[in-house]
Formats: sequence, structure tokens, C-alpha cells
Amino acid sequence: MSVATEHALATIASILDQPEAAKPADRTTPAKRASATVVPFDQADGYTKVGPGPISAIRFRWTARRGDDGYYVDETVGPTSIAVSSGPMTAEAAVELVDTRAREAAERFEALKNEMTGKGPTAPFLPNGTGEK
Repeated sequence: MSVATEHALATIASILDQPEAAKPADRTTPAKRASATVVPFDQADGYTKVGPGPISAIRFRWTARRGDDGYYVDETVGPTSIAVSSGPMTAEAAVELVDTRAREAAERFEALKNEMTGKGPTAPFLPNGTGEK
């Protein structure tokens, strides 16, 4: 995860004790937002995931787009930031990168939130969802 991503997640966690009133659309848990999605790879252009956080101005968004020489993933923070792009890559790799970044952000956000609320760090994410390796 990039330094900018870590810094933004730390900022999000630092303001959790003063959250804005959650909008109905924002009440989805980060784990649900970051769950894996099956996308036909010929439709990867425009595939988007939004990271967790109480304020949209500091929320991450990852979007796959098609370029002349492959697919790119644009990472933005808030609605007005300049995108940081990764690529070129295949459609499959772009969708996987979007899913991975969203999942990692959700895990880090939950860990920071739990540490701030005194619940301690969360257990590491395991793909089978059972907590067993």
C-alpha cells in the first residue's frame, strides 16, 4: 500500500471519534464494499470500488479503465483529487488490483478503528472467511 494510502487511512481513523451523520448509502460495512465481484473481463472498463470511511472527501476510489495499450487502474482520494494510475495491464489484472486495494483498505480501516476504540487490532483477513488457514 502506498504512503499516501496509509496517510489517508490514518487520517480517517483519527476522525472516527467525530463522525458525520451517516447517509443511508454509507451504512454498508467496509467488508461488504470490498468483497470480491465476478466481472466479465470484456466489461472491466469502468469497474469501480470505493474504500471505507466516514467522510467522502477522504474516501478512496479505484476505477479500471481501458487505454490504448491495456487497462489502467486510477486511484483517487475524494471527488476532486488527481488520479494516480497503474498500468498497463490485462483486464483480469486490473479487476484483481481494484479488488485487492479495496480489500486491503477495508482491513486497515477496521484495524485502525478497532485500535482507536480500544477493541484491539482485528484478525488478518483469510479468504475462506472462517478464520482458519
